Amino acid sequence: MKVLIVSLTSQYIHSALAPWYLLEASKYNCNSGISVKVIEGTINENVIDVLNRIDNEKADVISFSVYIWNVKKVLSLARQLKNDNVKIVLGGPEVSYCADKILSENKFVDFILSGEGEESFPELLNAFYNDTDLSLVNGLSYRNNDTVFLGQPYISKNVPVCPYGDEYLKSLNGRISYIETSRGCPFSCAFCLSGRCGGVRYFPIERAKSDIITLANSGSKIIKFVDRTFNANRKRAYEIFSFIISNYGNTIPSNICFHFEIAGDLLINEDFELLKTAPKGAIQFEIGMQSFNERTLEAVNRKTNVEKLKENILHLISLKNIHIHIDLIAGLPYEDFNSFRDSFNTAFILKADMLQLGFLKLLHGASMREDNKKYPLEYSDEPPYEVVATPWLTRNNIEMLKACENALERFVNSGRFSYTNKLIFEDQGRNPFDTLTQLGMFTGCESCSLSEYVDKIYNFFAVGCDNNLLRDALICDVASSVKSNVLPSCLKVDDKRLSKFKKSLELNESTKKKVGVMRNAFLLYGEGCGAYVDYDAEVNSKFKINKIKFDI
Repeated sequence: MKVLIVSLTSQYIHSALAPWYLLEASKYNCNSGISVKVIEGTINENVIDVLNRIDNEKADVISFSVYIWNVKKVLSLARQLKNDNVKIVLGGPEVSYCADKILSENKFVDFILSGEGEESFPELLNAFYNDTDLSLVNGLSYRNNDTVFLGQPYISKNVPVCPYGDEYLKSLNGRISYIETSRGCPFSCAFCLSGRCGGVRYFPIERAKSDIITLANSGSKIIKFVDRTFNANRKRAYEIFSFIISNYGNTIPSNICFHFEIAGDLLINEDFELLKTAPKGAIQFEIGMQSFNERTLEAVNRKTNVEKLKENILHLISLKNIHIHIDLIAGLPYEDFNSFRDSFNTAFILKADMLQLGFLKLLHGASMREDNKKYPLEYSDEPPYEVVATPWLTRNNIEMLKACENALERFVNSGRFSYTNKLIFEDQGRNPFDTLTQLGMFTGCESCSLSEYVDKIYNFFAVGCDNNLLRDALICDVASSVKSNVLPSCLKVDDKRLSKFKKSLELNESTKKKVGVMRNAFLLYGEGCGAYVDYDAEVNSKFKINKIKFDI
């Protein structure tokens, strides 16, 4: 019997973890007459190409890992692959808590495994192979004629098999890899599924260390821990941080970055003393704040010491060796437009490396979706089930927040406009939320070229801003981030003194252009100087702006 496990990630750079768990578990627990293979793809691939790769295997069982980002593509593929000789099996968080709905609405889906699959997937395959009782398979939902039998999501008490077999390591090709050292979460946030796993199960610490070394030497440059609140067990988190730091540059190559999702308010002084010794770039933290509104946090069962959280984020940022990514969620209960504005501005002024504005998603199985009386939220019926209105936010409010998100990503998080950001938010002290919301509404959310976007930025900020300083900042942003000697049209000035400046650079041996190196030279009227960029070497993805005293 031939079995395929199909995984569709959102982008090629991401590797999947679930199918490799299932593959390794099947090796140890399936009948010898069962062969299992993983096929990986992305949701952006041509459907026909993916179909052909799957169909060419002539499998008896085709199974899919299903998430909110791939459910539409999975169902489309499954519909086309289904025939009398093929069994279609789905698993994963997107189908674990709505098996009845999926089976009722999609007759081509034969079986759904809810919850963890490392034990139940081999059980199901063996039941197929031996033609034994399917009702004995943990977490299995299936259809028998017109009757649907529903299994409850299965949570094991055992440590799952290590997923990092030879096939997985060969498949990585330098992509982002994922590791978990525990399952479950000690918290029960109303918008999340992690707390439904019956508390936290920690894997043996030596297994975690071994897996870290394996992935660090796999060619992957970014290793993401998927433990839901990594530092919920502070002592264990400290030991793993210490292990990484002490082995960095030895058994762990010095170009690897480890990503952790942590609760920022749980850090203590001992943690900071350790973390300040981490090599720069070795560790990055994602801190889910969600909101600074304490009533909102209470309503979603989020236990956070808000003042301690702000204090600890500032402390982490002051270390200057750890990349800090912080998250806010729009659409939560009791968070109205003004309240969210306050949360956003509070988060923005912390000056983390990245501030992400996300929108609440009502996941199948989350209490926030199941209890509509307690959480009377309007949301889309289509994945990813984003909130479109709440008793506290109108649809128009949500659209304005979308505009803010768009400007945040393009103008701030892209890293392209650091000079202009400094001018607008530090030198001029403009309100971050109001400015970004208005900018997003002005520019629109549709895609455009960098040159077009720069033109929109210039026109938006030109009113109420020194145009020379604005032009200086935008020129420095463009010139330092894009290898080109042509400026966007809104920044060009026909000035004969530019030719004079370029000639003066050539007369000085220290500023003379190197052979074969592209150069962009320009005049900065606000600063009253000339400047140039040589595109020969980047530092932190930027080219250096060289400012030269020049009479203009």
